[in-house]
This record gives sequence, C-alpha cells and structure tokens, in this order.
Amino acid sequence: MSRKDFDHTFLIIMAAFYVNGGLLPVIFFILIQNGNGEECTKIRNNPHYSCLGRNLTYIPTSIPSSVEKLDFSFNWLPSLQKHLFPPLYDLQVLDLTRCQIQFIADDAFHNVKNVTTLILTGNPISYTSPDGLNSLHKLKRLVLADTGLLSLNVQLNNLTKLQELNVGTNMIQTIALPRFMINFKDFCVLDLHANKISSLKVDHTAVLREMKGNITLKLSSNPILHIEPGAFKDIYLKELNIQSTFVSFDAMRDGLKGLGGLHVGKLLIGSYKAIRKIKIPDADYLAGLCRIHFTEIFYRQKMSSPSNGHIVHCMVNATKITLKTGYMKDMEHVPFHQLKELYIGHQYLSAIPNVSHVHSLEKLVVVDNQAPTFHGLCGMPKLQHVDLSRNHMVIRECCSEYFRNTPNVRHLNLSLNANIWFSAKPFYGLELIEELDFHHTNLDIIGQIGILHDLKYLKYLDLSYTRTTFSSYLSFIGLKSLKILKIAGNIVLRYVLSDLFENLTVLEVLDMSHCGIDQISSKAFRNLQMLSQLLLSQNKLMVLDFLTQPNLQSLTRLAVDQNSISVISLNTLQNIPVNLSVFDISSNPFSCLCTQTDFILWTVKHQKIFPQSNNILCKTQSSDSKMRVIDFDIEGCVHMRRLTIALCVFAVTFLVFVSLLIYKFQFYLCYGYILLRGYRASRQQEWSYDAFVIYSSKDEAWVMDELVENLENGNPPIHLCLHVRDFEAGKAITSNIIDEGIMGSRKVIVVVSKHFIESSWCRFEFEVAQSWQVMERNANIIIIILEEVEEEKSKKVFGLHKHLKNNTYLKWSGNPINNMTFWIRLRKAVITRN
Repeated sequence: MSRKDFDHTFLIIMAAFYVNGGLLPVIFFILIQNGNGEECTKIRNNPHYSCLGRNLTYIPTSIPSSVEKLDFSFNWLPSLQKHLFPPLYDLQVLDLTRCQIQFIADDAFHNVKNVTTLILTGNPISYTSPDGLNSLHKLKRLVLADTGLLSLNVQLNNLTKLQELNVGTNMIQTIALPRFMINFKDFCVLDLHANKISSLKVDHTAVLREMKGNITLKLSSNPILHIEPGAFKDIYLKELNIQSTFVSFDAMRDGLKGLGGLHVGKLLIGSYKAIRKIKIPDADYLAGLCRIHFTEIFYRQKMSSPSNGHIVHCMVNATKITLKTGYMKDMEHVPFHQLKELYIGHQYLSAIPNVSHVHSLEKLVVVDNQAPTFHGLCGMPKLQHVDLSRNHMVIRECCSEYFRNTPNVRHLNLSLNANIWFSAKPFYGLELIEELDFHHTNLDIIGQIGILHDLKYLKYLDLSYTRTTFSSYLSFIGLKSLKILKIAGNIVLRYVLSDLFENLTVLEVLDMSHCGIDQISSKAFRNLQMLSQLLLSQNKLMVLDFLTQPNLQSLTRLAVDQNSISVISLNTLQNIPVNLSVFDISSNPFSCLCTQTDFILWTVKHQKIFPQSNNILCKTQSSDSKMRVIDFDIEGCVHMRRLTIALCVFAVTFLVFVSLLIYKFQFYLCYGYILLRGYRASRQQEWSYDAFVIYSSKDEAWVMDELVENLENGNPPIHLCLHVRDFEAGKAITSNIIDEGIMGSRKVIVVVSKHFIESSWCRFEFEVAQSWQVMERNANIIIIILEEVEEEKSKKVFGLHKHLKNNTYLKWSGNPINNMTFWIRLRKAVITRN
C-alpha cells in the first residue's frame, strides 16, 4: 500500500474510533503490527482468488474482472460503499466473513451484482440501507450468521431468486418470516440454528405454511420451551433439524406432540454430542413422533429410559431410520411397513436386531457395539447391503447359515470383529456379492483352495490384517470380476506369489503392504494388464526389477516406501511404466555415491511424481543426518572426475597451480595460523558470551531493536557479543573476531541479508565460524534469514548455500504471530548445549 493510501486508511480508522469507542484502537494496532495491504493469491486460473487475512482496507485492482470466486474474509471493511468494489461482473461467490462491516450503503454491491452467494458471517452490522442488498438480483445464498440480528425483518424484498438464508448464531426470537418471502418461489433452506427461539406458535408459521415449498428448516441449538399445538399442522418440509433444541426432556416430550400434523421428509432429533449417560424416568418421551408424518428420521441421544428398546415404535412408517450414540440394549419387534434402510450405531446391543420380518429392507448397518450375538438374517429378498463391522463379534460357520434366503446381498462388511470361522461352502446362496470386507478380523482358511471360488461377481475384497497365510496359488481362483484386492498385513509365501494373481485379469488395485515380501518374481503380475495401483509399502524389497515388465503399462500409482531399496537400476528406470504419476519410494536406505548418479539424476528430474520427496533420504552412518537424495552434490562427482583427469594429464602444472593457490590465499593461510593459535588457547579459556552475532552494519537497527531486545532482555537473559560494542579497542579486528567473538562465545548467530552478502567482513567472519565449527566438531552456527537472497548471490559466500540446504535455519517474517514462534525457536537454539 502506498503512503497516501495508508494515510487515508489511518484517517478512516481514527474517525471510526470516535464513533465506536475502544474496540477499534485494538484493531488498528493489529493492522499496524501485521502490515497493511498484502497482495491476494490466485488459487486457480482466474476463477478463484483468496485475500484471506491480508489486513486489506480496499479491494485490490490486481484482481482480474473475470474472477468468479473471491475470498476476502478477515480483512478490514467497516463501511461498504457503492464504489468499494471494482467491476467484477463474473463474480459468483463473495466471502466477506469477519471484515468488521458495520454499515452497508445503498447499491454497495452494484459492481458485483451477479453474485449468487454472499457470506457476511461474523460482521457487527449495525445498519443496512433499504437498497443495500437489493442490487443482488441473482443472489441464491445469503449467510448472515453471527451478525447480531434480532429478527428476520431484513431488507431482502427484491431478492426473489434467494434459495438459502443462513441466519444462525444470532439473537432472533421467532421463526416468523416477512410476508414478501411468499414470492420467493425457489426458496428451500432456512437456517436458524443457535438463536434465542423459545416458543413456536401458529402465527409464527403462517408465511411458512403459505410458501408450500420443499423447505429445509434448521432450528438446532435453540432453547425451545413450548410448541403450540397446530403450529406445524399441514406444513410440508423437506427436512426439519431440531437437534439439541429442547431445554429439557419434558419440553422435548411436549414439543414433539406440538409438531403433530407436520409432513417432513427427514426429521433430525436428539443432541449433537453426549457428555454422560442420562436417565429418563418417562418411558413415553418420544410418543409425539406418532403424530408426525416423516419418511426418514435421524435420532442421536446418549441416554437410557425404562423403554430404551422401544424408541422405534412411532417410526413404523419410516423408510429410513438412523439411531446413533445411545444406550439401547435391544430393539422391539415393530411391523415396519416400508422400511428400506436401518442404521444403528454406537449402542449397547446385546444382539444384532432380528429384522427378518422386514421384507422391504434393502440396507442394514449395525456398527460399534460391544460384542453382540448374531443369530442371522433370513427370508429378505430385497436386502442388498449389510454392514456389521466394529462389533467385536465371534461368528462360527460363516456365512451362508447366517444369510439364508437373502440372494440379492451385494455388499457384506464383517470387518473389525473378533473371529470368524467359515463353513464348508461359506458363500453358498450369496453368489451375487460384489463387495466383501473382513479387514482386521481374525479369519481361518481364507487363503486356501475353494473358499471364494463361487463369487464370480465379486469386485471388492478386503482381507487386510486378518492373520491369513496365503499358501495356495489358487486362493483367488474364480474371482474373474475382482477389481480391488487388499491383503495387507498378512503372510504371502514366496513360492505362491508368482502365480497367486494369475486369474485376476481385470484387477485394478492391489494392496500387499506389510506382508514381509522380500522378492517379487518378474511374472507375478503377468496377467494384470489393467492394474493401475500397486501398494507394496512396509515390505523387505531390495530391487524393483518386476517394473520392467510390459504388462504393467497401465500402472499410475506405485508405493514401495519403507522397504530395503538402496538403489534403482538404470534398466528399471528406463523401462518404468509411462503412465506412472505417483511413485512413493520414501523411507528407503538409498545409497548416495558417485557411482549412483544415474538414479540420483532421474530422481531430481522426476520430483513431481514423488508424494514425499522430503523423505527420500540418503543412508548415512549417522542416524541424525537426513540429507535428501535430490540434494546430493552430483556436481561434486563431476568435478572429482575432472580433477582426477586433470591431475593425470597436467601433473607438471600441478606445482604451479599449488604455488598460485598459496599466493592467492596467503591471507587465509595467515588467518588459519591465527585460528589455530586461538584454538590452542581456547583449551584454557571459558566462554564470555552466549552467542556472537555476525551481521552487516546496515542491519544494525534490526539487531539492536529486535535481536538484542528479545534475547538480552528475555528470561533468562542471553548475553550477545556485538562488534559495535564488545570488541576491544586498539586490538586487530581479526584478533577481536577470533578471541572475543568466535572463541569467546558458545554459539554463532548469522544474520543473512543482501547487505551481509555484499560485506567482505561478514563473509570473512562466516568463513572463520565455519572453520571453527569443523575444528570444534560442534554444530554451533544458527542462521537467521532476515530477507530473501537470490540463490546465485548466496553462493558468493563460501559454504553458505550448502549450509542452507543441509541445515535448518530461522526466517524472519515480520508477522507478530509467526515471530512468537521465531523467538521461541531462536532462544531454544542458543540456550541448548551441544
């Protein structure tokens, strides 16, 4: 932001101070501390820009007129005037969350009149002009959550295309809509969650009744005490959410009765979360549900009552029932008329409910219970989806005996149970199964011949972590439709692996992670022409020769992380599948030697296909060393070869070259002598300072105002050595650097900036510090990047570029929030003793 713009903003803020009191000085202080006017970020090409949290007081002109989505949240726009927005006629979504908006003038959105979604969450709007929003003729979604609204009488009369109005978390006390909303023909969502609505009366719903639309009404987290009988009679809603709404169970019991006559597609009741088990003395607290006409119900309540197993007796006409998080131990026998889906989760069932009498049921999900017994399901011709996972069950003679006369089951999930033993023909009568999931359940004989061969339509099979040993190459015979196979965490015998997948010709995903595999035959995947994902993580592979086979050309993702691979051969790299877009080779002990330059160069060239390139590390003798493969100094290898040739060819000129070096670097030789003398003397010398600061005199203001202020005046205080104040007068500068600075301090702090790069004394001090580090064998150099320096310029300082690549450094951002972490890390680095 220019100085002129800043002064203008300052005057606006100071004027607002006199109007609004003490809040604005705090915000003004934050603006000053965090900077003002950072540029926005393009998230995608033109359609989406983000200006989130940039402390902007204006809309940047750099945003193109073709932008379709603009996130301007957490900025500073106290007043929306007509010309605040530049012409952005393609803008569809505008997010102004928490921009401290207090005033909206007439035609404030004139230049963004085609917006369909406007988000004003968290703005303390005190006044909106009569035509403040009415230029948004195409607006479909308006969010006014947490804006201090007291009622629904908002100036929206011209927004006839509005479909969703979110006024949650306000102070609204009634659901009475303004009469002009009867003309909103497409209106479908009214979100009033977390307001102050305590009573619902007949006259409150008059407009809602006249709209006769397929509306979703959200009243969750309101303190409702009373619902007048008839308030919702003959009202048709798509969805009604009254979760965590009633102030007591008495209010809930009476309130559900007050909803009598309501017609709703989906009804959500109960509470969002449960803190403890609640005892309800009234066994009929849900009786009011019998007066409501609904097709789907979602009920969540962690409580118990005398009739805990009878909570579904008023749900007899529902087509979908979801019961989550409760203390139900059994479920009553209810003659459901048209129930298609039943979900029971996180209860205390002693047995899986016997719903065999519900012939209309298509989907049954009973999960997260405490080892209930299962007596089976039978005579359910429409049942297609069965999920009994996470119940810790023990099942014997699975599975056909438990699913008699259920021929249309397509999905069967018995994962995360205790133990399952199979019968002789476990899937007899279940031949249409397409998805079968047993992961993390102990199985027997699943890896032997003939267990799965009847499942010719099976597409998805998960046997991960089932303690299975695949001892027969016919384990998957007959599964000609299988596309996804997961057998991670099991044992695959080496002699079986070469022929195990021979019949799986349409397989697309294969997961064999954590199977102890140390070798894969080149013909193991010979028939898997369609294989696109191969997961071999956490095995013991040393080579990837199988990748050279032409049958794997469809492979797009390969994971061989956490194996024992030290190098990938040039032949494998040259024949790798051309469609491979994700190649995870992280956490392998790669050998970084000059003899492996082909692999290293290939890795550098193809970095985009590695999802975890930072974890592709070189194996070193030190467990603490973490040099990335892509950072290996290949140029050093090239220079070494050239040097060897040069030494052989130009042996005679070598002496001349050495003489020139001695002449050219005689200063450094003298410095080395001084350094060695200082090193010997240091054996009897104790440290006088905690850290010696190397910096350019042009950066002295930052050093004194920030570094010295935060370290020396902190707790505990850190004693710094600064050349401007601590060097001994009359003593040679080089001696001061070595005696007072390097040898007299435990650590060295280097403040890198453009001025630092250009300073010959800074470069000299840094080289001395590096030499001292080598001699002391101590990692005592802490680098602070005060400002960004181009890579080529950083190479002017000997060893700096490589030090930055191989060591962690601190970066000054100027942001107070980030700099709190900066000072903590810096103080810890200085105080820590190596």
